Amino acid sequence: MMPLEENLELDLGCAPSPEPEPASNAPLLEQCAAFKEFGADTRLLQTQARLFSGETISVPTCVNEFWTAKQRAAGSLHEVSYRACFKPQLPRFFIQRLTAPGEVVYDPFMGRGTTLIEAALLGRIPFGCDANPLSVFLTRPRLEPPLPGEVEARLKTVNWHDHDEFPDDLLAFYHPETLREICALKKNLLRRRTEGMLDAVDRWIWMVALNRLTGHSPGFFSVYTMPPNQAVTAQVQRKINTRRNQTPPKRNVAAILCKKTRQLLGDCDRAQRERLARLARSAVLLTAQSGATPELPSGAVALVVTSPPFLDVVNYATDNWLRCWFIGVDAASVALTVPKKLDDWQNAMTAVFRELFRVLRPGGHVAFEVGEVRGGSIKLEEAVLPCGVKAGLEPILVLINDQKFTKTANCWGVDNNAKGTNTNRVVVFQKTALTVA
Repeated sequence: MMPLEENLELDLGCAPSPEPEPASNAPLLEQCAAFKEFGADTRLLQTQARLFSGETISVPTCVNEFWTAKQRAAGSLHEVSYRACFKPQLPRFFIQRLTAPGEVVYDPFMGRGTTLIEAALLGRIPFGCDANPLSVFLTRPRLEPPLPGEVEARLKTVNWHDHDEFPDDLLAFYHPETLREICALKKNLLRRRTEGMLDAVDRWIWMVALNRLTGHSPGFFSVYTMPPNQAVTAQVQRKINTRRNQTPPKRNVAAILCKKTRQLLGDCDRAQRERLARLARSAVLLTAQSGATPELPSGAVALVVTSPPFLDVVNYATDNWLRCWFIGVDAASVALTVPKKLDDWQNAMTAVFRELFRVLRPGGHVAFEVGEVRGGSIKLEEAVLPCGVKAGLEPILVLINDQKFTKTANCWGVDNNAKGTNTNRVVVFQKTALTVA
């Protein structure tokens, strides 16, 4: 397991100049009910759910397009691939409406760090936790972005011929010379970490390399394969190569890293860089189970925005096996929460909500994004409501962000709203001043 990367210094007085805040101070339900930014009126419904006590509750539900469906509509720092991640516009919607600059925003299932990066860009202090050590690798570097010239200079110091391993199975993905360079870079980064020399530039290079390991364009180290957020096995890749009559081409690892670095930093100006640097000093990133985070102080968090594992819809360990190899971790050793049964999922989420209740300040909110799974036969917003209530939180709203055809649906060749997770369904809870778990 990787060493825990964290900084527990809370600089709650830090309030860098964020983007303009919405003018409305109305309760969130009123704002959502009146929302028509994209031209459509909000549909008002009720979501019924049965609590563990047997009581039935009804929660106001707003349906609309609350944030854009356009691709690449957010900051360039977000262009890091990860399976089942939500768009930056989702956390932004709640961060702007439910927090003030300098307050803490937390994601207990941080994944690629979308909530944390967006919170920092908006002047909030980012907290995050994930059982997968990859999450820290993908998130921390974007809170401390280097200059492109620093990355280019560091890559020139790598001995691209010095490697200790050469996994033959990976030749299904890479040209032999490309694989040698990948293995040399891995050795260099692991050595610098062991020797205590790893710095923000190294962490950035590691993060970018993780996102260039496999993909379906010349911008990746590999031959054409599945989208970069999920690596197939070497056996499956060999079948893809045969079917497409392709051979892994030689790639220049350093050149690809530099190009992707320039893309990620495309709109990261001096003011944004300084803002991130200030907030990074107070950021907390944990590699841990989100139901037990004693490192986080009680009552410190103003807002939680997260999306948990959706039952067994996504196998994160399988998808990330190659990325785990590159950071020196056995993917099978990572204990992830991926329950297959709804009862088990609810038990796991209730434990997480109890911990969220503890870390939330009075008046703080949780925006818990779930989706339709198993062909829409299970609506997790109904399943998650009793979990939050059991932990002492008050449900105030179910928000359903309903959008038209997405890039993801197009990639998989399915009709919009016909298969898988087709809408963002966000259950919003509040820790009222009078509730006690």
